[in-house]
Amino acid sequence: MNHSYRTSFMVDQSPEEVYAAINNVRGWWSEDIEGKTDELGQFKHQYQDIHRCTLQITELLPGKKVVWHIVDNYFNFITDNSEWKDTDVIFEIVKKGDQTEVNFTHVGLVPAYECYNVCSDAWGLNINGSLRSLIREGIGQPHANDQIVDKHGLENA
Repeated sequence: MNHSYRTSFMVDQSPEEVYAAINNVRGWWSEDIEGKTDELGQFKHQYQDIHRCTLQITELLPGKKVVWHIVDNYFNFITDNSEWKDTDVIFEIVKKGDQTEVNFTHVGLVPAYECYNVCSDAWGLNINGSLRSLIREGIGQPHANDQIVDKHGLENA
């Protein structure tokens, strides 16, 4: 059985609107992004000195799917920084009647990982909170990671 982190939600917006919002990474995950997030290629994410990663956008199917591959990763709060390396982040967009379902899976982010609690909380807040808000209201919360840092007592080393 696959224990990778997953979450999903429904919105009234079209699959095309959902797809556009997912690719507006600065609008929902972090404003500290280097590179293009709406075309195949790499981009980098950094959050203070706590987290940085390089992501390869490997699949873009308009209105249907977005896939990122984690090329490199660093967390300052865990021992094994390879935990995210070579994992995949998948957004699947499915039209269901008048609504659109967003299915998010971080393939390889499993409960055995040291970062699982912090990372699953962060993804939950970013996906179910910030991304959903960006899709529904046009405004995300790309600084939501501050709440995770406070909740888990992480320090900016």
